[in-house]
Amino acid sequence: MGLLDVLSSIKDRAEKFLNEKNMVTDLLGKVEEKTGIKKKVIAVGAVSLTGLYLVYGYGASLLCNLIGFVYPAYYSIKAIESLSKEDDTKWLTYWVVYGVFSLGEFFSDIFLYWFPFYYAFKCLFLLWCMAPMSWNGSQIIYNRVVRPIFLRHEATVDNMVSDLSGKAMSAAENLTREVLSTLVKNKALVTPASLVAHSETKSLPSSSGETSAAKPAPVPLSEEQPVAAERTRSHPD
Repeated sequence: MGLLDVLSSIKDRAEKFLNEKNMVTDLLGKVEEKTGIKKKVIAVGAVSLTGLYLVYGYGASLLCNLIGFVYPAYYSIKAIESLSKEDDTKWLTYWVVYGVFSLGEFFSDIFLYWFPFYYAFKCLFLLWCMAPMSWNGSQIIYNRVVRPIFLRHEATVDNMVSDLSGKAMSAAENLTREVLSTLVKNKALVTPASLVAHSETKSLPSSSGETSAAKPAPVPLSEEQPVAAERTRSHPD
């Protein structure tokens, strides 16, 4: 397939997209009603401004990442909600390639970020990976690069993951056991002291009660006066 065929295919798909009923075409239709400019011209202008901003604008990295994330995320959600399996496979393939590309970019970005057209080419690469065509980038890269490497090292990776998960589980169990034993020891040390303090607090009212019971009850004044008068009569001076 030559370059002219590729450009013609992109043009046909772009016109088909502009004729569909979706959020972007609704927005372009409103702009067309207010300005009188055709949707096709507005779309070409928006794409051109986006390309210029990716080359010369500030924050081109954020715009490029949004282009490579928002559109695929939206259609991935639609694929999850649909009953077909083909769109699920398509967007899962894209996200696998996107993850591998992001991992490689983490190391290569140190040397390539200064390149003036880096984010423009990155955006074109992501658009190629998500393009609705049979020869899009995610399918080609996955089938020719990612899948052969994965099949070659699948058993090794599975064994490594199982070993790591087993070690993580054993470490978590040992940590939980040590924490529980520490809590039990601390509780055993704190409980006797609290019981002694509690028993001493309870014994204080009982001792005071016994002391008060040992003392004779006071006699009312009304009873003491007749007794004193009897003693005076029986023992005159």
